[in-house]
Amino acid sequence: VTEQEEEAQPHVCEFLHFKSRIVYLMFLRRLLNDYTKAVRLKTLCNPWNRHKSFAAAMSEALDKLEVEKEARKEAKELEGEAVKDANRIKRTLKRKKWVDWKEQDEKDAANGVKRAPFDPADRIKRKKSAILLSYCGANYYGMQRNPGMQTIEEELFKAMLKHKWITEDSFEQIQISCFQRAARTDKGVSAARQVCSVKLPEELDLEAFNADLPQQIRLFGVERVTKGFNAKDQCNARTYTYTLPTVAFAPFEEKVDDVHDTFRISPELLQKVKETLKLYEGTKNFHNFTSKKSFLDPSSKRFIMSFTSSEPFRSPQDIEFVTLKVKGQSFMLHQIRKMVGLAIAIVRGNTTAATLERALTEERLDLPMAPGLGLVLDTVHYERYNDRYGKDGIHNPLTWQAQEAQVQEFIEREIFSQIYKTEAEQRNMLDWIGTLHYHSYDTRTEDAPPPSSEDKKVKGGDDDNDE
Repeated sequence: VTEQEEEAQPHVCEFLHFKSRIVYLMFLRRLLNDYTKAVRLKTLCNPWNRHKSFAAAMSEALDKLEVEKEARKEAKELEGEAVKDANRIKRTLKRKKWVDWKEQDEKDAANGVKRAPFDPADRIKRKKSAILLSYCGANYYGMQRNPGMQTIEEELFKAMLKHKWITEDSFEQIQISCFQRAARTDKGVSAARQVCSVKLPEELDLEAFNADLPQQIRLFGVERVTKGFNAKDQCNARTYTYTLPTVAFAPFEEKVDDVHDTFRISPELLQKVKETLKLYEGTKNFHNFTSKKSFLDPSSKRFIMSFTSSEPFRSPQDIEFVTLKVKGQSFMLHQIRKMVGLAIAIVRGNTTAATLERALTEERLDLPMAPGLGLVLDTVHYERYNDRYGKDGIHNPLTWQAQEAQVQEFIEREIFSQIYKTEAEQRNMLDWIGTLHYHSYDTRTEDAPPPSSEDKKVKGGDDDNDE
């Protein structure tokens, strides 16, 4: 035997052993197949199976189907429970911010900072509440918080943090406290009865809180609401007022520079004002009364419940005013100011009521926009919420009747007095009506009419909350 044969001999033995195992397994497989065929043949030859009735076979099949159905139902329930558990874990992980305090303390110690011990007094139970807010927006850049700008919310949050109504984290990210306003007001626009929802402690000192607010902002009431309450979503209607001097309705051919303080509106002219305002009522397409919305946009359709005018009254400066009041489900950017602007142009004779009819069609028209001075968010309505929860014995209806006297006093002192004073000194409305003849009241061209002096000072006039 050569050296190569000696080295190959173990491999040959291993190969022969492997081959014998394969032959053995093939024999077992043939034996198993023969046994299976024998059992199947025996079953077919069984006289009981051969002579089984149709009813018995059907009953057996139905029983088998019922068992399979129950098994699938049970498997589906188990799968549903697994999905619920997974979603529950996901929500928990989203709510919690996991912090490795040991690692955090080591980093702080390296920087020479020591974490303050936990004070149980800082843990305050907060519940969802609705607050009634009034403010004069003449000196503010709107209500909504805007970095670097003086806004109503910034003053409100500062006072809340000082009185520990909200935490420092909530002050940085107010969404943590579930804050939501019912309607948004832009620069220079005031609110008589603004409502906001936010999580607050149960024990509150309103008098001390208002002492730390500017004179133009006041919080008049706090009501406990349901856990899912949202001041914007639950609000089913909003009412705005627009207070203006009656000289705005004087005929366009009449010189009004010298009669600004002495002009008195006639009953016939006032009736024309009321008839013109009534043309806006109902569900209509107001794409011409806002910006960047087309006629085909579904959100351009809005429902105006009522649009009325008060009787004339005189301000302390002996100037005659009227207050227009409009109630609707919601309003778009600039909508109310453009509605008032077109109504003034129609009453004055700069255009006709046919322009209003055309403005509600798909044509894109050039329409004027009234100044923002007289616009006030008057009331936000929660009729549906009050009907469902206002009488359950736990929650009070959001009608704020107990605070109405205080609110009225604040409106006259801070909001209306500012409107009267500004109009008497600056004559904003008189300057604005002098620009009405620049508008074509026809299909809009590329060249826009020259802006009024008021429009140069006020960038926008967000009448509502949606946009």
